[in-house]
Amino acid sequence: MNERSGVGGQGAVVAEDQVSVFFDGTFSEPRLNHPEGIAIDHEGCIWCGGEAGEIFRIDPDGRHMEQVASTGGFTLGVALDHQGNLYTCDLKLSAVFKLNTKTGELRRFADGGGRGGKIRIPNFPVVDAVNGFLYVSDSFDAGRAGPGVWRFDLETGRGGLWYELPLRFANGLAMSDSGDELLVAETFDYCVSRIRIKKDGTPGVKEKVTDVPALPDGIALDAMGRIYIACYEPSLLYRFSAQAGLELLYHDVIAHTLCHPTNCAFRGKDLFVSNLGRWHITKIADVL
Repeated sequence: MNERSGVGGQGAVVAEDQVSVFFDGTFSEPRLNHPEGIAIDHEGCIWCGGEAGEIFRIDPDGRHMEQVASTGGFTLGVALDHQGNLYTCDLKLSAVFKLNTKTGELRRFADGGGRGGKIRIPNFPVVDAVNGFLYVSDSFDAGRAGPGVWRFDLETGRGGLWYELPLRFANGLAMSDSGDELLVAETFDYCVSRIRIKKDGTPGVKEKVTDVPALPDGIALDAMGRIYIACYEPSLLYRFSAQAGLELLYHDVIAHTLCHPTNCAFRGKDLFVSNLGRWHITKIADVL
């Protein structure tokens, strides 16, 4: 029996030899200090952030990392658009920043406004390339529910509070391929929820997709529409589909290869995971 995979060594979909450290930044220069967000560009490079506002790029083979920019704050979720711009949520500065990855220009992109006031805890951005919007989760407060999800124009940064009803620590987001629904990880409601996007762009009624017996943090979709859920505590990954229900993908019971995983992203058949509890990026091979 393998003591590290599955709950008590049983039931995990992924085998131990599929899981590895893709990039170890414990002693690298610069150091990869507690990455939260993760995104992958068209060249296969891994983008992530650090606890001092850094924005890092890791080569496709995982052998080299460079610091491209820094907000000076605390980098949470990151997302890329089709033009090579990176959007990053900053915990310390309560704002979203936009990085032109071609020129290196970094600017403050959005921090709220209008009747929604200001973003409190911008956590994760997701790009709606079809309609030209950036959706951003606002975790609001760890101890109480609050709004919600913001939406900003990709070009101007103008926008406001889109989903105004309370969520229990809105965290990771994922957009359906059809662009008509937004998935939200509600960490302290132990679930993943779905918010329909109406034809006029306004939010529909929120509904629960699945309960999660852990603290869900980041989510990603595969080509079949299955939801991959990275859980901060305990250190594990789930996969959900309507056909199979909630499946345990992998559980690191000693929190070493996976250590407080936050966000995840696909590159081909491989899933890459950031670990807020350590200094590395995890690769889970041949998940699809």
